[in-house]
Amino acid sequence: MQAINFDEVLERILAQDPRYHREAYLFVREGLDHAQKLVSKATKDEVRHVTGQELLAGIREYALAQYGPMAQIVLNEWGVHRCEDFGELVFNMVENGLLSKTETDSRDDFKGGYDFAEAFQKPFRPAGKAAPSSTPESKPTEA
Repeated sequence: MQAINFDEVLERILAQDPRYHREAYLFVREGLDHAQKLVSKATKDEVRHVTGQELLAGIREYALAQYGPMAQIVLNEWGVHRCEDFGELVFNMVENGLLSKTETDSRDDFKGGYDFAEAFQKPFRPAGKAAPSSTPESKPTEA
């Protein structure tokens, strides 16, 4: 049996689904490693499958550690705007043999995980400051 070449398979995925940048797939793989370490630490070194919610938590923590206040901007640049995008990335990798899943894993595991602005911007706002409005405010016109 021939070993899977990650880069070759990733090139095939990128050709089939150009929504996400190559870096997004590499980041998800690193985020999965981080999530597995967190789960392993919590379960006294017991190695087990990481759930979608555990993966999202690990990805969030890893993104904040790697990119700080720029995490959301970096992810958005790669085509990742919501938790469901992480699910798409993961399942693109699963369907191409780069990751495995259990019978109960699905893309739905990534729905509604967390709001990106809340997850990636709030940790860097001064205490007591509200989030900036996402819609531009009307400015009075000068007469």
